[in-house]
Amino acid sequence: MYELRIESYFASAHQLREYNGKCENLHGHNWKVCLAIRGERLDSCGMLMDFVELKKILKMELDKLDHRFLNDLPAFSIENPTSEYIAKYLFEAVKLYMPTHIDVASVTVWESESCSATYQE
Repeated sequence: MYELRIESYFASAHQLREYNGKCENLHGHNWKVCLAIRGERLDSCGMLMDFVELKKILKMELDKLDHRFLNDLPAFSIENPTSEYIAKYLFEAVKLYMPTHIDVASVTVWESESCSATYQE
């Protein structure tokens, strides 16, 4: 089994509904995202997937979140835009672009240098 990982970033604001603490107030983060994919079959060049293509897919999804108030997005109208739900949202979104022989292994989202959440199936 092969696994590829890429990292990228986006900036956005959010506030956590029904949270009793500072994060209930409007605040922002410079989020770091790590996307991992896996599969057993390499192409004729010896690649699971071209990093350029994988980066394009992740960028396309991160652009939907970048410099936005996440609470205003339909994906977070019911669920709080926590690191956990952002990771799940990105996992599900990126999964739609993957060829049948490639699975999304995980998405990890850091809201700070020391705090992250990972979603995987």
